[in-house]
Amino acid sequence: MQHALLTKVQESQMRKDLPVLRIGDTLKVHVKIREGEKERIQIYEGTFIARNNKGVSETITVRKLSFGTGVERIFPIHAPVVDKIEVVRSGAVRRAKLYYLRALRGKAARLKERD
Repeated sequence: MQHALLTKVQESQMRKDLPVLRIGDTLKVHVKIREGEKERIQIYEGTFIARNNKGVSETITVRKLSFGTGVERIFPIHAPVVDKIEVVRSGAVRRAKLYYLRALRGKAARLKERD
């Protein structure tokens, strides 16, 4: 009984407007940022390298290069702080986690595009 109730509550908190996300895609994650009383949206664009957990606690790891330094952010995709997620391009990969990209630089870190 409790399990069914918990599942129903969690499903009501989950986002329904998500695109199909695949590892290797280049994503634009629109993040709400509060600065004092004001709220603005900042776009974080990078390669989708990992997906963790299931359900309401699902997170994605997005990696980008910022001024030559690799930066990774973990986003809880069902949290209200994430405004929306867009898929910019699809990468063709054969791995579930792309942690090997951390060791690569420049052209070596490029991914082939999926048709």
